[in-house]
Amino acid sequence: MNGGETAVAVTEQAAAAQGEWFGHPKGLYVLFLTEMWERFSYYGMRALLVLYMTKYLILHADQGMKVFGYAAVHAFIQWFVGLFGVHDRLSVQALSSQIYGLYTGFVYFTPFFGGILADRVFGQRKSVYIGGVLMAIGHFLMASQRLFFLALLFLILGNGCFKPNISTQVGNLYPEGDHRRDSAFTIFYMGINLGALFSPLVCGTLGQTIGWDWGFGAAGVGMLAGLCIYHFSRHLLPPDRIMKKAESDDQAAEQKITATEWKAIGSLIFLCIINIVFWAVYEQQGNTLQLWADQHTRWTFFGVHLPSSWYQTFNPFFIILFAPLLDKFWERQSARGKEPSSVTKMGIGCVLLGGAFPIMILASKVIGQGQGSLLWLVSTTWLFTMGELYLSPIGLSFVTKVSPARMVSMMMGMWFLSSFFGNYLAGFIGGFYGVMTKEAFFTLLTALGIGAGLIFFAVNKPLRKAIGHDI
Repeated sequence: MNGGETAVAVTEQAAAAQGEWFGHPKGLYVLFLTEMWERFSYYGMRALLVLYMTKYLILHADQGMKVFGYAAVHAFIQWFVGLFGVHDRLSVQALSSQIYGLYTGFVYFTPFFGGILADRVFGQRKSVYIGGVLMAIGHFLMASQRLFFLALLFLILGNGCFKPNISTQVGNLYPEGDHRRDSAFTIFYMGINLGALFSPLVCGTLGQTIGWDWGFGAAGVGMLAGLCIYHFSRHLLPPDRIMKKAESDDQAAEQKITATEWKAIGSLIFLCIINIVFWAVYEQQGNTLQLWADQHTRWTFFGVHLPSSWYQTFNPFFIILFAPLLDKFWERQSARGKEPSSVTKMGIGCVLLGGAFPIMILASKVIGQGQGSLLWLVSTTWLFTMGELYLSPIGLSFVTKVSPARMVSMMMGMWFLSSFFGNYLAGFIGGFYGVMTKEAFFTLLTALGIGAGLIFFAVNKPLRKAIGHDI
């Protein structure tokens, strides 16, 4: 048995020693709860971000309120969009959309480097601690309007350390070829969305009804709760790569990448490029669709007016409701030998995403400039949520299946890197929300989603042949 095989054996024995709950290692539920609270903090802040900028921060900054770095950021964005022929001064909505896109983009840019640091220096566990502390600081800094951009920087850097190293630890719980891996990532994904479900109800309500700083502060408390769960339950987790290297004479990190591994890496890079389009369309949820929820949707029920940020609960609610059902559906397909490959599932996800927006095209024609029923957003969100379930957790599982073990955190970071470009593209596209007709804008989103899905379908067989095993 070589060093690499010894390390795998150590991982499997450590995980097995901790026992299981509901057919999965106990460590899965530790990671579930840790990620749940981290996502509570992230989505709680995100639910308020565009509303905070359009209704308060950007408005007052333009009128002279002190926000450190605002002038430089505004000038850079104005210069950048000018490269694409947009020379008029950006409106409050357009500038807010650009900042939103840059922030959510860079949140997924830094995990690539956080993954490299984890693989080579800190290990996955220490990286999670570093990332969690940085993010907690960032959320609390959001309570100060002057430190807005500094707070975003802390959140971006913290997420870079945290995000890839939680996800890869899920994969570490299972030996290669374990059929439970896709199911584990689906369960883990439910934890993400359980946090996302409650965060707008708590952070959004506090921010919109009491004060913005209350909402952002609640997000910081959530991050600290996640760190506490992770710390006091760390004995249930398998050793990460740095720990295994210390326990064995594993020198895999110095090995050259083989031809087979290069094919796997190349396939991942290609899929990441297509994945950019998915996130560019999907992330309109926190941007232009949130504006639609605020401006064109009735939120008064039986005389009670609800915060429009509650719209952000629809997506996680549907994920929690339908993820276990979809998991059972895939199990039945697998038993009959008809379960789609990972790449085909991701293609289905893109088609469902694009297929959701014709509902908004119709809503635009019916509602016009007025306010309409919440059902337009409910049905649209349900459909693209089903698309998300077919793509996002499957993508996370796919990375851990095909990546070389010695660089899995870096490859997970690369998967999130596609979300960087997708999120920025979401902000760039969202800047046209106020200048295009709503019908044209939602038609563009439809075409992008379905087009990406067709590419996934087209490359399924070539990728399977290149990687050399079932994907």
